Amino acid sequence: MPYIRRNTEGQIEAVSEQSTPGTEEFVQGDSYELNQFLASMSDDNNSLGETDLSLVRVIEDVVELLISKNLILFTELPPAAQEKMMQRKKLRSQISNDMQLLDDEDGIL
Repeated sequence: MPYIRRNTEGQIEAVSEQSTPGTEEFVQGDSYELNQFLASMSDDNNSLGETDLSLVRVIEDVVELLISKNLILFTELPPAAQEKMMQRKKLRSQISNDMQLLDDEDGIL
């Protein structure tokens, strides 16, 4: 049984399974307005997930930079982080090798 809170424009801004202070208005679970709100929340979560993927690469690059400048040692990273970094480095290397192009004389470009 969903309970909602509305913003000053009357739009749903929060949903709760139980009536709580601020979410006292009951709506039917199949309410169009509720379903639109939940769909928009899902879209926001997908967008956040997409940025997470690019942020992973940024963090990886920062760690590599810190290591190259001897500000941290690779061995100072937790073992799980070391393993993940090595796996990603290996995968990138494999992908890079697989994507090498050949010129007309079967030489690598």
